[in-house]
Amino acid sequence: MADRPTPKLVILDRDGVINEDRDDYIKSADEWVPIPGSLEAIARLHREGWRVLVASNQSGVGRGLFDMPTLNAIHLKMQKALAGAGGRVDAIFFCPHAPEEHCACRKPKPGLFRDIATRHGLDDLAGVPAVGDSRRDLLAAQQLGCELHLVRSGKGERTLAADELPADTRVHDDLAAFTDWLLAQRAAP
Repeated sequence: MADRPTPKLVILDRDGVINEDRDDYIKSADEWVPIPGSLEAIARLHREGWRVLVASNQSGVGRGLFDMPTLNAIHLKMQKALAGAGGRVDAIFFCPHAPEEHCACRKPKPGLFRDIATRHGLDDLAGVPAVGDSRRDLLAAQQLGCELHLVRSGKGERTLAADELPADTRVHDDLAAFTDWLLAQRAAP
C-alpha cells in the first residue's frame, strides 16, 4: 500500500494560539484580541495553500458564561480580522461542553480531531501539524497521529514548565514562528 500524501491541513487551538487567552474565558467579541503576528501567520498559510482549521474547547458555553450567539460573534470577529489580513480559517470545530459532561469532544479526548478526519475523508491525521498551548491540545492531536507543536504564547510557558510534553513535540515562540518553521520545512527539497 502506497503512502498517502499528508493533506495540506493545519489545526490550531484558538485561545492562546490565535488570540490572547484569559483565565476567566473569552466571553464576548470585545474580549477577543489577536496575538501580535497571528493573523498575518494565518494569512501566510492561506496564501501558501494550507487549509487552516480550529479545534477549540469552549466550555464557557456549557458553564453558562456565554451563549452560542456570543460564540458566533467572537468567531465572526476573528474571521473579519483575518479577512482584513488576507487570511481565513476554513472551519471551526469546538466543544461547548463543561468538563463534568464527560463528552468525547472535549480535549484531551480526540473527538474534535476525529470529526476533522471524518470531514476530510481520512482515517487519521498522520503528519498533519497541530498547534496548541496546552498539554491537552497535544494529547488530543497525538491520538490521531498529528505532528505536535507547542507555542509559548497563551498557557504555553506554563505547559513547558510542567515538563509533560508528549514525545516529538516541537516548541515555537508563537504562531508566527511556527508558520516560519512550517513553510521553511515544506519548501525544502
